Amino acid sequence: MMESQQDQILIYKTETGQTQIDVRLGEETVWLTQAQIISLFESSKANISEHIKHIFTSGELDDNSTVRKFRTVQREGKREVSRDRMHYNLDVVISVGYRVNSKRGILFRQWANKVLKEFLLQGYSINEKILREKTRQLEELKNVVRLQEKVISEHDLNTDESAGLIKIIAQYSRALDLLDDYDHQRLEVPEEGSREVFQITYIEARKAIDELGRQTKFEGLFGREKDDSFKGSLENIYQTFGGEDLYPTTEEKAAHLLYFVVKNHSFSDGNKRIAAFLFVWFLDRNQILYTQTGNKVIPDNALVALTLLIAESHPGDKEMMIKVIVNLISRH
Repeated sequence: MMESQQDQILIYKTETGQTQIDVRLGEETVWLTQAQIISLFESSKANISEHIKHIFTSGELDDNSTVRKFRTVQREGKREVSRDRMHYNLDVVISVGYRVNSKRGILFRQWANKVLKEFLLQGYSINEKILREKTRQLEELKNVVRLQEKVISEHDLNTDESAGLIKIIAQYSRALDLLDDYDHQRLEVPEEGSREVFQITYIEARKAIDELGRQTKFEGLFGREKDDSFKGSLENIYQTFGGEDLYPTTEEKAAHLLYFVVKNHSFSDGNKRIAAFLFVWFLDRNQILYTQTGNKVIPDNALVALTLLIAESHPGDKEMMIKVIVNLISRH
């Protein structure tokens, strides 16, 4: 096993013990003197010198980049003497290890082959994981486009609302970064969020809905609750697990508020309008409705389109829809 710890490198362990060599760490490599290499492989100075010479004369390695002089201090009798000593980096050590004909050299090669095999297998697993992640993200984007097509085919949208749909797709695509740096930009719910300054309650929400009905002169069944599911929606955004908020950021709470109110159909009439209104009202009360430049974090046309997408979405797409909402309104 090879690891750096307190300026030491542990090359491998044998049945009889372990070899431990003091080394210099620098430039993302390690540096050993010739004496340390001799000790490491339990070989002779002449043998190691011959191997190093052949490594450079054959062109396998370039001595300009693999050899350095470092000043070392060692005790000679009662004095501490400082001298410049030639050091060889890890590339040279490995090359010598594959040449030296000693028991320690054999053990080193066995260890190195094992590490190489593990690296290749682990590298395959990592690449396979990245491929699965890319496939998942592509499927999410395809699902959003599918919902867009469904909304367009089943609803009479005006030009402004259609533009809102296009804006959502464009922003979602940029978040996935499919066209630029797919591996480094993955659509996830941001860990950082805004500090919550207002907690929505049923009484406050009910007052806001009633005021909306009066101002817009909605009549009949608008805002009339069919059951207790609206209260449940409000309670759900403040769920906790192990004493911690299940949705820790204000943006996550806002996203779930919009999603729950739309999908639960708690009102006899006006579910989508009430959901969109409460979403904006909640963002405003928590002082995150507007950007620093004074624009809304989500334009009205995009909000209309987003509410329709949620309404048409399958329950299995909930996580995807929450990611879309949070990434649209997040400042982080």
